[in-house]
Amino acid sequence: MNKSVERTKNVDADRNIVLISKIYESFEALEETLGKLKLEEPLFITYIAKKSFADTIFQAVKKNNEEKKPLKH
Repeated sequence: MNKSVERTKNVDADRNIVLISKIYESFEALEETLGKLKLEEPLFITYIAKKSFADTIFQAVKKNNEEKKPLKH
């Protein structure tokens, strides 16, 4: 793989990590706000959405890592 393609993939990965982090932080801030307002149903829905988001990210990372594993002969 040439260095330009590798550098582009690293930049894309860095951007994705920043975006994922910001989305997760937004979930946390929303949970905090809803908790202070004692809005239980929206708080629960937000918690489930955050958990689903995290599960999706971890599944994607796991799949990506499995695809990169060298085949054993």
